[in-house]
This record gives sequence, C-alpha cells and structure tokens, in this order.
Amino acid sequence: MSNFVSVARDSDVAIVAIDNPPVNALSFHVREPLMHALAALRDDASVGAIVVACAGRTFVAGADITEFGKPVQQPELRAIIGTLETIAKPTVAAIHGTALGGGLELALGCHFRVADADARLGLPEVKLGLLPGGGGTVRLPRLVGAIKALRMIVSGALVGADEAHEAGLVDAVFESNVITHAVNFAREIARKGGPFTPVRDRDDEIKKTELAAFDAEAADLARKARGLDAPIACAQAVRNTVTMSFEEALAAERALFMKLVAGDQSRAQRHLFFAEREAAKIPGKDLVRRRIARVGVIGAGTMGGGIAMAFANGGFPVTLLETSEEALQRGLGMIDKNYAASVSRGSLTEDARRQRLAQFKGSTDYSDLADSDLIIEAVFED
Repeated sequence: MSNFVSVARDSDVAIVAIDNPPVNALSFHVREPLMHALAALRDDASVGAIVVACAGRTFVAGADITEFGKPVQQPELRAIIGTLETIAKPTVAAIHGTALGGGLELALGCHFRVADADARLGLPEVKLGLLPGGGGTVRLPRLVGAIKALRMIVSGALVGADEAHEAGLVDAVFESNVITHAVNFAREIARKGGPFTPVRDRDDEIKKTELAAFDAEAADLARKARGLDAPIACAQAVRNTVTMSFEEALAAERALFMKLVAGDQSRAQRHLFFAEREAAKIPGKDLVRRRIARVGVIGAGTMGGGIAMAFANGGFPVTLLETSEEALQRGLGMIDKNYAASVSRGSLTEDARRQRLAQFKGSTDYSDLADSDLIIEAVFED
C-alpha cells in the first residue's frame, strides 16, 4: 500500500498495519493510505474480518499535533472513523503500548477492541488545551458511561488494559502477541455472525445517565479547572452526548474543538509542549560524563547539612567544610540528630545511620577539598 500503511492476510482476516515511527501518529501520510485500505477491504468479499494494528512499540499514540491550527488535509480522522463504521464485517483494534487521543478515537471506530495486558488508553487532549476532536467525547460515553468518560476526558488520565476491560472500553486482554490474538478473536466473531453494531449506535450506557449526578460531577471538575477553558469544554461535549443525537453531539464537539484550537490557552499549551521537547535535545549529550566519586560541601549550616546528607544518602563520600571547628561540630551534630530522628521514626535502621555517618569527613582546611569531584557552596552571603 505505502510506506506508512500495509495490508496483510491471515486467511479470511485482513490486518491493516500502521507504521509511522516513533509513535504512529495519524499524520496525513498515514490517513490517506489508511482510508484507501479500509475502503478497499470493506468492498472485498473475500475478507471476513479486519484487524487494525500498528508496527513498532505502540498503537497510535495520537494525532499529529503539528497539523493543529493549519488547513486540514483530507481525509481527516473523522472521515476515516466514519468509513470504519460503514464496514459490515467485524473490525477489531489490536492495541499495544498506548492508544492515545486520535489513536483511541480510531479504535473507538472499530466494533471491538482487544489490548495487550500492559497497554494504556486515554484521551489526553485536555493537557494541550483541547478536547478530543475525532468523536472521542461522543463515542467513549457509549461504552463506559457518561460519568466515567467525563472523568477520563477532563483529567486526561490514562487507564490500564484491565481497568479498560472492566469499564467496557476493551473487549478482551491478552498477555502477549496481541495481533495474533486479535486475528483469532476477529475470526471467531465473524464465524458467529452479525450484525455488528458500531459504537455510535450503542445508547444503553448513556441512557443510564442521571443528569443531576452528571452535572454535580462536572461542577466539581469545573472548580478544579481554575480558569482553564478545555476542561469546561470537555464536560460540555460529554453532556451534549447525553442530551443530543449522535450527529448533533458530533457537530457540537467539532465546534468546541475549533474554538479551543484557535484560542490563546491551547496555543500556549502547545507551544510549551514543543518547547519542552526541544529543550530535551541538549547538544553534546553524547559526551562522556564525568565520574563523581567524592563531593565537597562548603558550609555546615541548615542548607549545607541538608545538601551533604542528600549526597551521603546517595552513597557519596562527603567532605564538609566550615570556617571554624565550633561551626563544623555544630553542623555534624545536627546531621547526627537528623539521622537519629529518622531511626526513631522507623524510616532508617541503626546500621544505615552508621553507614551514612561514616561517609562524612569534617574539615576547616580548604586543601581537604582537593580530591572532591564536585564542590557545592552553601553559605550565607554578606
């Protein structure tokens, strides 16, 4: 098919695999061949079931957020999910690693979801000042209920495979080889016969919603939002799913998403996201690190003593320097008292206390710092 999407066959089961490292983001270069693959398999009578999977270390871990705020290149994710929902034969998402944001929304477009035991799932868009824009606020409540979906979406928290299974988000959990298990799962489901109901048409969970309880939960979450727009919009989108038709709620979700993506808060949060990633790319990271064998701390007061204890706790020998013997002994005595208090509380054994005290060497002579690999000054400034 392409460098980003491939189709393989296991007898009557087709496996559509996304391969866009490192996190299989749903960029345009993935969406276009994915749409063509799904449309072709939908119309192929020799295919009895379809598994959507990913190569590498994770399922789709989100949309390509570099595309946010730019003109949309078709097909967009919502159109791909809509195509998935037109497929009458069973579709199964095989989730390993993480299924995040648009990745989970893609999985929600399938009839079934199976996951590796170590997989984690979630809709964390709120952390970028956004809400799920591919139908996540409309489909997730149909599987896990409105209040559970509200908590997941407003917090952006991830859930493990077992919790997802218990909540109804995942249909089966496997210890390993999730794609192989997904193929067998899909084949067995197909053998039993349909019809297979897409998530969009499942209303039982949202019909159970008590709006008073939902609104109370949403109000509590709103108080914790502290002026942020995205959590409030997320809550409104989930509420729309309870009170509107699927199509109406989907359109309302899109309107809320477009308002957020153009807003100052989301722009700032996305800028911060990319800035943090860029800051982690430190030039010279391939340099050999200097070995720290002994540490010197100048100043045995409260701050200096605390710093010295932190290094001793980490197993480093410490030379503690003061200007007078009196100040030095006072500082060493305070360190001894602090360790003794830890022993009394039960957070440190007596043997450990003695081992840590043995790491200290006190001095009033700067020449005793000569063998220190790292020296920290912790003294009052005039």
